[in-house]
Amino acid sequence: MDTFESILGQALGVEPGVTSVIGSGGKTTLLRLLAEGLPGTVLLCTSTHIYPFPDLPLMESPSRRELKAAFRKQRVICAGVPEGEKLISLPYPLTGIADYVLVEADGAAGMPIKGHLRGEPPIPFETQRVIQVVGATGIGRRIGDVVHHPEGFLRFAHRQLDDFLLPSDVAEVLTREHLADVVLLNQADEARQFAFLLSKMLPMPSFLSSLQERWIKCVL
Repeated sequence: MDTFESILGQALGVEPGVTSVIGSGGKTTLLRLLAEGLPGTVLLCTSTHIYPFPDLPLMESPSRRELKAAFRKQRVICAGVPEGEKLISLPYPLTGIADYVLVEADGAAGMPIKGHLRGEPPIPFETQRVIQVVGATGIGRRIGDVVHHPEGFLRFAHRQLDDFLLPSDVAEVLTREHLADVVLLNQADEARQFAFLLSKMLPMPSFLSSLQERWIKCVL
């Protein structure tokens, strides 16, 4: 029987190679679930900054050869260059190291919605698929309270910091940026109506989900 973790990867179209996850409202949880459900070796890394996954083998500043050798004994490995308590990106190409390479390619400081400054997000050039996570609980609240880098968000939404965030605002930003191949509208257990309305406005495939409650639903 398929598990939620394996269904998640299939639904989002994760294939062997490099997949980058951007946005906010559940990126780290999504990466961990995907790593558990994918069928081959999995490298978890970043193009920005991440905390190590405490329950996974960690390799700090490994060479490509060391990392590839480690996959003979471990199926899932988190790797990066240490910088304080976090890890930063590996200094070499990511392809060919593991069956699947999952990259956290964005930062949101714990906020449910992410605005991108110019030059963001740092999506590795090898990326074959980009998944954008949106925290649905940010919708209906004041933009200045729920958006990381609101100045980047407001470049496209043309609203004010004190305005309440509408599904149409998020749809406009995601559509005009068009960074992702698929959008995961997470936290839909708490904001299902907002997530559903937003999904209907997007030009790219989207899914409603609650990663905490372990469910995902395709929006037709």
